[in-house]
Amino acid sequence: MTRVLVVDDEPQILRALRINLRVRGYEVDTAATGGQALETAGHHPPDLVILDLGLPDLDGVEVIGGLRGWTSAPIIVLSGRADSTDKVKALDAGADDYVTKPFEPSILAARLRAVLRRVARHDASPVLRVGELEIDRAGMEVRVAGEPVSLTPTEYRLLLELAEHSGVVRSRERLLEEVWGYVWAGDTRLVDMHVRRLRVKIGPDMIETVRGAGYKMVKG
Repeated sequence: MTRVLVVDDEPQILRALRINLRVRGYEVDTAATGGQALETAGHHPPDLVILDLGLPDLDGVEVIGGLRGWTSAPIIVLSGRADSTDKVKALDAGADDYVTKPFEPSILAARLRAVLRRVARHDASPVLRVGELEIDRAGMEVRVAGEPVSLTPTEYRLLLELAEHSGVVRSRERLLEEVWGYVWAGDTRLVDMHVRRLRVKIGPDMIETVRGAGYKMVKG
């Protein structure tokens, strides 16, 4: 049974999500503070985390950082903060998706399933090699010319999406959908920013910009 940790300081949201997720077959743990979330996750490692950013003791981004220190379990942020800056901070810290409040439980459940499908697909695949690039999906490890490369979870997912379709142009909109789980209309700059960071880490020539179309991984 998939274990989900729900972190929110609003008791009614915790109750509603606990009931909704249990009905859908998930095992649910809850926490009302960041400290409690980290403690609960340490004792009962979750398969997925649903996390509010506005916690009474720690900012949600700090909690993401604490979790990412030892687990790659997907994290879906559930927050009343709709500003794109907050979204970028959370995703850069290691969140896998971002849902704003108020929300529809059925939509959140669909996002949860989509994130778990992406994780399962990547974990089930063997090592991927494109030229001097090597991606170990099971270990979430990346090497270029034999040297390890440190990536954020979002950078890793973007690199994997491009590498899995090496030689094929991927539009910014498609990358947003596949890597972040959904399209933010007009927010394709997020993709550009992460591509720039990837180029610094893996080499400037591995990802090609196709003007007016998107990006593609250059075949080795």
